[in-house]
Amino acid sequence: MSTIRIVTGHGSAGQSDILLEGPLLGGAFEHTPGFEVGIAWGTTPQSHIEARPADSAAALASVVPAQGGTVAMLVTFPPESAGHGGDPAAAVAEIARRLPGLAECFEPDAPGFHRSDTIDYGVVVAGEIWLELDGGVTRCLRQGDVIVQIGTRHAWRNRSGHPARVFFVLLGAQRS
Repeated sequence: MSTIRIVTGHGSAGQSDILLEGPLLGGAFEHTPGFEVGIAWGTTPQSHIEARPADSAAALASVVPAQGGTVAMLVTFPPESAGHGGDPAAAVAEIARRLPGLAECFEPDAPGFHRSDTIDYGVVVAGEIWLELDGGVTRCLRQGDVIVQIGTRHAWRNRSGHPARVFFVLLGAQRS
């Protein structure tokens, strides 16, 4: 993943400054060719603006934020026609290891379907991706389209012949 991440803060005299610059944390998945996740940042429910914050993306215990917390990530979905690799068990284990908290949200009997206690904001930054909901409801989202999901059960399908990239911000919420 060639996307860079710049994190700003403040120097000792209080002036704004670049604290971190480099690639998003994460990258390509070994057992799901073409699937990539880059974590940009995460916040806790009681976030504070610190002059020199620690790299929150490196310290995330879960990519599903606690109520009031956030996680920002860039996800690349390979075309479905590319297949999913040779070892499904290894792919599931890799997702559990690299995306803690999210793997537990997936349904074992409905590939790709998941639901989390989050409000998700998504922007398609490249390609096109299909949103699949209950009852066979589907919508194609293209570059520039925005999705707001409010704790819904869903799956993402890339039916095109090209990778799709979506930037998500997840806000932890309480389900009522």
